[in-house]
Amino acid sequence: MKKLFFLVIACIGFAVTTTNAQGIKFGIKGGLNFANFNELKNSDLDIDTDSRTGYHIGAVLQLGLTESFAIQPEVLYSAQGTDDLDVDYLNIPVLAKFKFAKFLSIEAGPQFGFVVNDDIDKAFDEIVDSAEAESFDLSGAIGAGVEFGPFFGQLRYNFGLTDVVDGFDGRNTAFQVSVGYYIF
Repeated sequence: MKKLFFLVIACIGFAVTTTNAQGIKFGIKGGLNFANFNELKNSDLDIDTDSRTGYHIGAVLQLGLTESFAIQPEVLYSAQGTDDLDVDYLNIPVLAKFKFAKFLSIEAGPQFGFVVNDDIDKAFDEIVDSAEAESFDLSGAIGAGVEFGPFFGQLRYNFGLTDVVDGFDGRNTAFQVSVGYYIF
């Protein structure tokens, strides 16, 4: 996991050094998460879960490589999980961003999540002897955005590629609505 984190940092550093100063934007963003698990079951149990409305907040760095293409790493605190199973992450999406029509964009890429808070043990105490949240979550992200001067808005769908709870089949899903402001 540390190697993956350092690889992401190295890629961001390379992109920063190969981008001229005019192509760099830094900002803050926040918004709502509509999160759930795509399913949550193991061979003995099938657990019903209701979606969780949470939030995300963090920083955005847009590295313009051409007029129509940028790399956009972000660092976000994100409240995800379900109504009964809260799992909060420090998410690091690294997105390829394609811009068109001067203010529209589409984006896609991987998202690396690190658990910072969870209540999995409490929720599973009555069901199984022990259950632990996986400490790392790999997701894919796809979305669209608009920019008007320093202001921007984004819609994004994140889909988990790894299980959330050890021993259970179940991956994160989250629909995100964000607004933000580029400081420079």
